[in-house]
Amino acid sequence: MPRPFKNRNITGLPTCVVYKPAGVPARQLEWVKLELDEFESIKLLDHLDHDQAQAAEVMGISRPTITRIYASARKKIATALTQGFAIQIEGGPVTEIDPSNIRPRGFGQGCGRGRGKGRRCQ
Repeated sequence: MPRPFKNRNITGLPTCVVYKPAGVPARQLEWVKLELDEFESIKLLDHLDHDQAQAAEVMGISRPTITRIYASARKKIATALTQGFAIQIEGGPVTEIDPSNIRPRGFGQGCGRGRGKGRRCQ
């Protein structure tokens, strides 16, 4: 039995959820579904200029996972732009979080290096 997907954090829903070529009725178009986690990866990496490690931390996933999500999103967007498909943004294993609660790593009371005096966490 495969491992279930871990929910990915998103910092908000998109303002517009449908993009389509102008002048073509929606019923005549083929559609590409961009999931919310894919949209979030595009937003974090391309719009907000985060690096992959920062984006992965915000979304609560590993860096290789953000790389796969981002690659999938770019492929879907490129297909839609080159083939004249419409894009619908919806769904996916996501949890919406408050962006003001995101703290960079290294500011807690962790047990990693640098705590001093060789103490171990209990």
